[in-house]
Amino acid sequence: MSESTILAPARAVAGGQVEAPQSAVSWAAIIAGAAASTVISLLLIVVGTGIGLVSISPWSNSGASATTVGILAIVWSLAIPLFAFAVGGYLAGRLRTQWVGVHTDEVFFRDTAHGLLVWAVGTLVSACLVGSILSGAASGVAQAGAALTNVAASAAGSAAGAATGNSDVGAYFNDMLFRSQQAPADGAATQSSRAEVGRILERSLANGELSDEDKAYVAQVVARQTGLSQADAAKRVDDVIAKAKDTAQKAGDKAKAAADVARKAAVYAALWAFVALLVGGLSASYMATVGGRIRDDLPAV
Repeated sequence: MSESTILAPARAVAGGQVEAPQSAVSWAAIIAGAAASTVISLLLIVVGTGIGLVSISPWSNSGASATTVGILAIVWSLAIPLFAFAVGGYLAGRLRTQWVGVHTDEVFFRDTAHGLLVWAVGTLVSACLVGSILSGAASGVAQAGAALTNVAASAAGSAAGAATGNSDVGAYFNDMLFRSQQAPADGAATQSSRAEVGRILERSLANGELSDEDKAYVAQVVARQTGLSQADAAKRVDDVIAKAKDTAQKAGDKAKAAADVARKAAVYAALWAFVALLVGGLSASYMATVGGRIRDDLPAV
């Protein structure tokens, strides 16, 4: 028994021309190509991750260098969309319906558009799958940048920390003020004085300076509890404040350097991601025309 295909009747349009009964877009072929390209991309990402983990090593003088790993990562990130979307575009071209009575230039345009749609759909699906990872990374970079405005004050507060033991670094600088060979007469009074001086130092360092009034008071307390003269106690206060400020400055510089490295890495990642997406779109568009041409040239059976 012979099979027959029933098509919807053609519809007349302006100018006496006849409109084709089916749409110029074969969504089934596009979705099939996009699904294939997405799966292939995930497979290649898994393989690339495994190769990368094999190439690196925590031991010195072992494994690939950071430059080599970076170059391989860039090459692989370009190869993934090139190959995956090439397969997806080719499948869309081979699986789309044949357009009868259409000029070859129009066929070429439609095949190119089908490849571009395969790339668009596949990219959207992939973006949904990895969106949470990208948003988490972007959030981390943004938080690092926002923290730069408070890094000096935070470092100073940590360096001055209170004598209550909330910060080991702060306790260290605070203890430097009270190094003495003499045992205090009243332990409770000593602890109270240290806590008070710790709060003074923490506030003063956060503000960027120690007022003359606070400096004189702190030197007086240090002299009383360490047995130093007023002049030696004042000098010790100046020395400890200078060391605390230097520590805060170094901590701020390190935080800024780390944030700058993260910023540059994000810029390069964004640029190479753009190039990879462009390569994927061009690959899918071209291979769709190849698949469509082969499909139309195949003899009917």
